[in-house]
Amino acid sequence: MSINATEKPLGKVFTSDYRFVIPSFQRAYTWQTENVEQLVNDLQDACAHPETPYFLGSLILVKDGHGKYQVIDGQQRLISLSIIIAVLRDLEDDPDLIDALSGLILEPGDKLRGIKAEPRLKLRERDAGFFRMYVQEGDLEGLFDLRDNDIASHAQRNIALNTRQVFDMLATMPAKERRRFASYLVNAVTLVIVTTDDLAGAHRIFDVMNMRGVPLTASDVFKARTIAEISSAARNAYATRWDDIMDPLGDDAGTLEEFFSDLHLIVSHKAVCARLLDEFRKDVLKPYAKKHNTIAFIDELLAPYANAWRMLEHPTDTSLPDNVVALLVSLNDYPTTDWKPVAMWALVNSIRNLGDADIRIFAAPGSHTTAHDATGRAETPLQLHDIDRLRGILAALERVTGIDSLNRQSPLARRTRAAGAIRDLDKNRTLQQIRGFLITDEDRRTALAHLRGELQTSPAMKKLLLIRANEQKAGHRITRPRSLKAMPILPEQVGKTSDFAAWSETARDHWTNRIGNLALTQANESQMAPLSAYAQRRDRMLLSASSRRFPLTAELGDIAECTPQTLQCRQDETIRLIADHWNIRYDAEHTDLSALSEEALTVGTAKDSPTSKRVTIKQVLAAGLLIPGETLVWNRPRKGERWIAIVTAEGRLRMDDGKEYGTPTAAARSVGGKSAGLNVWKRTSNGQKLSDVWKAYRLRRR
Repeated sequence: MSINATEKPLGKVFTSDYRFVIPSFQRAYTWQTENVEQLVNDLQDACAHPETPYFLGSLILVKDGHGKYQVIDGQQRLISLSIIIAVLRDLEDDPDLIDALSGLILEPGDKLRGIKAEPRLKLRERDAGFFRMYVQEGDLEGLFDLRDNDIASHAQRNIALNTRQVFDMLATMPAKERRRFASYLVNAVTLVIVTTDDLAGAHRIFDVMNMRGVPLTASDVFKARTIAEISSAARNAYATRWDDIMDPLGDDAGTLEEFFSDLHLIVSHKAVCARLLDEFRKDVLKPYAKKHNTIAFIDELLAPYANAWRMLEHPTDTSLPDNVVALLVSLNDYPTTDWKPVAMWALVNSIRNLGDADIRIFAAPGSHTTAHDATGRAETPLQLHDIDRLRGILAALERVTGIDSLNRQSPLARRTRAAGAIRDLDKNRTLQQIRGFLITDEDRRTALAHLRGELQTSPAMKKLLLIRANEQKAGHRITRPRSLKAMPILPEQVGKTSDFAAWSETARDHWTNRIGNLALTQANESQMAPLSAYAQRRDRMLLSASSRRFPLTAELGDIAECTPQTLQCRQDETIRLIADHWNIRYDAEHTDLSALSEEALTVGTAKDSPTSKRVTIKQVLAAGLLIPGETLVWNRPRKGERWIAIVTAEGRLRMDDGKEYGTPTAAARSVGGKSAGLNVWKRTSNGQKLSDVWKAYRLRRR
């Protein structure tokens, strides 16, 4: 068995030297939107320091003798990188850059060298065609036009969701910045390519590489630097003190790095910390060392903030007032953690003794007497002061976190907001004076437009929004069962006997991805999927008493028949409740924004970046890119078929048999099978592909 390992930039990985194949025995593509979001965020942060390469790990490959390499380790990253490149290509308007980006994921072929034109990465057979058509060959418009029931596997659904996520993230970047990001991706992002000609050997390499020694954490490094500055007489005592402070945080390197990054932001007010070891030492440790007061760093900074971190991790175990606990629980609902520095600051500055060695962080269950730690030492309770200000800070923080999450603000924007808030808090400004807590009318309108339209967000965020609405209606925090989910009232598949079959396709399509169609329940997808009648779905949602805690779910018990008007009422009420919860219902002119349509909310806003939101025929008609009554054609000469569709004034496609469809994909699949999509249709007037029309509409504001 021969083994070769070499480090290469991405631009040297996606070349004709490698034809990657995902073997059938490998698992499917499993990365979720949070995984690909983290990758893009990390790359964006790294791009801010272009002189520093970004190492993305290793690929373990088996050469099969035909110029192809089986991917044993690295599939998730290769697919995700291909998605990022495909989105960069779709957002680009420079023909040379489009060709360069396309060449990274599609081998153009070379007859002289015997190289076939094909994708550089081939997925497992079940998903290969889907990935090639929509991502590698660049039919993102077709991908965005798909409905859930158009997608055949979980891997394909992950591909679709992650492509949307990446598009929404990269589309907000200015063109110049996005090109700089693309250049960094190709030239400075590196992988170690480990190749062998033996499959069993490749698996042994994989095992060895994933059982290597544990590297030093940020805590280890900072401990060594700090303790070295302390006098020999106190060194041992403070080495033990450091361990007592940090051990409860655990030994996960990522968690510890996040803690020290947050502590760096709190002290320095800098949103970005690209080189934690260097910048923390310079901005945080060095000032203490200069004053020969390193002990104060441990006692007055590290200890209270480490204890605050622990309280944020387990708020319901603390002895904090119930309304403070409720706010911390709400903050922990968010998949992002950019709110933590501000929450840590608020706790440290509201609890006088949070840095004390004998403080009791968590409530002693069943006891109101003095508690003792494992060594028998008496523990003192939290000494709280100015609880009203603590509640005010946490409430303002939850509000801006929710609105920024709904408006898809970048990590940099969120951390910049946090840094600004702490800077103003350090200056003892009032909540109204803190710029980091400011919500503009445009923020309000954009957030409510997202709520009013199709919800292009994660399942976790959908659940969070419904929790906010239900708790606003209930007037108190509701204890959440672990298995709680946001489930649709409308079934994915509507059978002929279902009462939803009486709805028009347009109505079903309209409500599929809107918040009015969702309810919180302990029922899961496998339990709900076979149920197509409203009464069946309602009763299953209400089966658990825990589900009935939520008033918007419990209301379903009083609804005997579900109509589009039912969902509209639920939609209006839910949006109004969320708007009231975050105090974004009224603008400076006292207009009730929660009552406005999505179109009215977006008029006059400064948002000019495209999103992955599904484009409708009606929108394209309104923009003048299609004309009512014009003819679209799908020619299939090999099959001897020619399909005609007429664009109706109502925003639908009418086929020869008179049936009408709400999307080009649905019309194509009605006659061409499950693999047909938006891009098969062409205008008879000029031969333009419908996918190009859709893309022109999506990018019209650029």
